[in-house]
Amino acid sequence: MDTHLHHDHLESHLKSSDLLRDVVIGMSDGLTVPFALAAGLSGAVDSSSIIVIAGIAEVAAGSIAMGLGGYLAGKTEQDHYKSELRREYDEIENLRHKEIEETKEFFANIGLSPALQEQATQEIAQDKDRWVEFMMKYELGLDKPDPKRATKSALNIGISYVVGGIIPLSPYFFISSSIDALKYSIVTTLVCLFIFGFFKSRMTGVNPLWGALKVTMIGAVAAAAAFGVAKLFEI
Repeated sequence: MDTHLHHDHLESHLKSSDLLRDVVIGMSDGLTVPFALAAGLSGAVDSSSIIVIAGIAEVAAGSIAMGLGGYLAGKTEQDHYKSELRREYDEIENLRHKEIEETKEFFANIGLSPALQEQATQEIAQDKDRWVEFMMKYELGLDKPDPKRATKSALNIGISYVVGGIIPLSPYFFISSSIDALKYSIVTTLVCLFIFGFFKSRMTGVNPLWGALKVTMIGAVAAAAAFGVAKLFEI
């Protein structure tokens, strides 16, 4: 029963980690890229409506591209696991002596005596599927990926990108002057970047205040650079 509870806890932890990673990827780009785009366009055009149209187009394209990237990454992970799984089955069938030695070596590295190494290896080798699963996890460091992971990742990243992208664009929906809208967009987005950076850093073990400032500065520099370039080439 304790093992079952530990397994459930581990699965929940892993799923939460995957979700948080996806949200961080989507939200960080969603806040930064449309913010820089809106700032750049604000330096070149006066009408907020143009920025809204361009911004929505960018958010749509960006969310699809980011989601597709997450999907392909998930599929690549699955394909890699399946490839290694086939190879491991083949080695157990055709290079059994080598796999026996590698299994013993693992037990030796964790401090088992020669007698226990032999006993544990023979015990595991009795079940081919269990042996392959053991070698995948402890020799190659590969856990079986969730078959739905690619689709979940695509949706999580894409939705997070949309949510993040709407924040810097929201003032342009209500304010006709692009420069006036930009002022509100700067305040809103930098506050959100700071909060996002704080919690992201806290989850990853980095100093939260420093992490928040770093994320905020990256967004501010990107927007300032885009605005400056637009002003430089303004006709």
